[in-house]
Amino acid sequence: MSLQIALSRTDPQLTALTIVTALCIAANAFIVVADLAKARFVLANSAEVGLRPAAIPYLAALKGAGAVGLAIGLAGIPALGLAAGVGLVAFFVGAVVAHLRARVLHNIGFPLCFLALAVGALTHFASVTF
Repeated sequence: MSLQIALSRTDPQLTALTIVTALCIAANAFIVVADLAKARFVLANSAEVGLRPAAIPYLAALKGAGAVGLAIGLAGIPALGLAAGVGLVAFFVGAVVAHLRARVLHNIGFPLCFLALAVGALTHFASVTF
């Protein structure tokens, strides 16, 4: 189901989930740029949870692939969007676990917010795929 079709339907829940999916794409695109630019907050947060700086570009690639997959899903290939949603949910569950294991709780809201957006996107694609 394409983005235009999803937004033209009168189902407010589907419209809301489509908007959440678009927000998930935007949020992940933003953080990918920040990761690749080695933004100060990215390096500081990574160090706090024990992540080596060399791993950041690889994690950025995973988040970028997820964002692209969601976008392609909205453009008309919902199965790819579903797979991307599953991948992003798994990724951000791992990020939350990393924060909990390192006992870095002062900024755990960020991975939780990304996780919530990913769950919303996954829910969207599960509803239009099955």
